[in-house]
Amino acid sequence: MAVPPRFSHAGVARLPWQGVGERRGPSPRLDKPAVPHSLVGRGAWRLAAFTAAALVVSGSSASAAEQVPPPQGSYAVVVSAKTYADGAWRPVVDALRTKYAASIITWQSGVREAQGDLAAAMPNYTCFVAPPQECGRDFVVAVHRMTRRLDADPYTDTLWGILTGYTADDALRIARQREPLTLRKVLSGTSGAPFGAFDEGAVFDERKAGGMRLKSADGKVQDKGCPPDSTRSIVDYFNKEKPDCFITSGHATQHDWQIGYSFKGGQLRHKDGQVFGLDTQGQRYDILSPNPKVHLPSGNCLIGEVSGPDCMVTSLIHSAGVLQMFGYTVSTWYGKGGWGIQEYYLGQPGRFTLSEAFFANTQALLHEIETRHPAAAKVDFEQYDLEKNRRLMAELSAKHGISGRDELGLLWDRDTVAFYGDPAWQARPAGRKLAWDPSLAVEGNRTTFTLAANEGGTWPGSPIVALLPQRVANVRMVKGEDLKAVVTENFILVPMKGRFQAGDKTEIVFEADQPASPSREKVARQG
Repeated sequence: MAVPPRFSHAGVARLPWQGVGERRGPSPRLDKPAVPHSLVGRGAWRLAAFTAAALVVSGSSASAAEQVPPPQGSYAVVVSAKTYADGAWRPVVDALRTKYAASIITWQSGVREAQGDLAAAMPNYTCFVAPPQECGRDFVVAVHRMTRRLDADPYTDTLWGILTGYTADDALRIARQREPLTLRKVLSGTSGAPFGAFDEGAVFDERKAGGMRLKSADGKVQDKGCPPDSTRSIVDYFNKEKPDCFITSGHATQHDWQIGYSFKGGQLRHKDGQVFGLDTQGQRYDILSPNPKVHLPSGNCLIGEVSGPDCMVTSLIHSAGVLQMFGYTVSTWYGKGGWGIQEYYLGQPGRFTLSEAFFANTQALLHEIETRHPAAAKVDFEQYDLEKNRRLMAELSAKHGISGRDELGLLWDRDTVAFYGDPAWQARPAGRKLAWDPSLAVEGNRTTFTLAANEGGTWPGSPIVALLPQRVANVRMVKGEDLKAVVTENFILVPMKGRFQAGDKTEIVFEADQPASPSREKVARQG
């Protein structure tokens, strides 16, 4: 079905696939939003751990191998008492505790019970270890809401992920993974994948049967074409070429991804934890691709919902080498919750790990709600089953007094995109030369955040986000207050506007105190 017009910030109605500079095409249906133009070109980076009284950190892109693990004491594992007592799942928690000197927080009947202990610990990273039976859509929604209510501000207070798997051994394999991943090769089932973030790869066009572009290691991009039913070609690329990034969009459910969007094509499905291609003739091709990779289902409906032990999330982890992924747990029609992560991650290659891109996009979305729709900021939707009730959006709008499509879409996306994997594990594209670079200098209690332009261009329509090297408290703005920057205890967000020229520099200076260190003994649950 076609989606209604999207309203720009100026209030002018426009169709979401007809923005300036966007790809034009047929009307997107429910689970195929076009990439919003305002999301393109954002950037941020992960800053190294703060270890000295004076620190200067450049935001230039870096490879995963150059990054450092989080400092000890800044990681918490949240797990149900039942799972913690399970002989198969307890080693997963123990592996994370050993790897990160993590605190352990348990809950009995609902994950929200962990809020008090989590607020006391205030970790940089939080991993929710949960078997598939525990981490469905309601769990994801609860984690979103809890992790932004650990203090008084409306933003997320910890980088989080859900660690699950088809079996406990899948989760244990991820928990034990230490080697970071630098993305070099992409396999994409959507033409919305940017080749520029990768050394090589293949892009299959979901809108054109037989459409396929190939980027070789020498950087050349060619229209190669493929059979009209590309199922086997996609599986062969998985198995033979060992991509480390898999991107999808188009129609999907908890149990499949439909390869064609504008044409009848095959599918990726799963059974008993095995992902396989099923072509239009009913021929099955198993995916045998164990090399570590990340999955970006940027425009897929429902594929991020763990609906039971055997679903796409658990099967991709079990048999396709996926160590991290995000995904919608609902039908997607607005798109910012998914495409926005991809734009942070691939639009500024090398500056984000996948979990950081997920975090940054969530803060940008929350900021847009706070600044454009402040009255809606405290609204929590009670239902998300759009598949069962096609009038749900109208009912939610009427109940909560929502008058615009953007307001409704932002609230719909805010709590429904899940992140799976160890949030501190580092997977990022290789660094590239970019139009602007951020840097951060810390001396005493004063921090200077600088944006330096390497060439002319236009600032993105959505904010720049950067993680701070240590938590801060009692922030006092010294310079740049007119830029309306947001500084929380763990990140800075700057809504830059207009054009920049090569050599331009923008500075924001603030002073802040160091918060009191939490007592780990008060929050540890060591069994």
